[in-house]
Amino acid sequence: MGYTISQVAKKFDLTAHTIRYYDKEGLLPFVDRSKTGNREFTDDDLDWIKLICCLKNTGMPIKQIKQYIEWCLLGDDTLEIRRQMFIDHRKEVLKQMEDLKENLKTIDHKLKCYDKSCNISPNTRQLHSL
Repeated sequence: MGYTISQVAKKFDLTAHTIRYYDKEGLLPFVDRSKTGNREFTDDDLDWIKLICCLKNTGMPIKQIKQYIEWCLLGDDTLEIRRQMFIDHRKEVLKQMEDLKENLKTIDHKLKCYDKSCNISPNTRQLHSL
């Protein structure tokens, strides 16, 4: 099945401008174009875009994502280097998660201080956050 850029943008909560930017940066070399020059996305392309979004959302720079895609296009000779890239990125994501947990503790501590100052019980705050 084929998808338009606007359908892909909607599916991944991106703008068409972002997808065009990714294409311009070399992240979408696999996407074909129609006779009129419009991008035509396939289900396989959507899998790639899902991965690109995942890597971008977890902090991988576009330059690194582009390098990964270039390695993929080179074939199986780059399997080990791609694997190592994911090992390294996984470590970074785990560190981000630990950092977020620490930041959440700080936020929760401040909320407790404000709850106490505003005479709000923790149970009341929990109800408001639902």
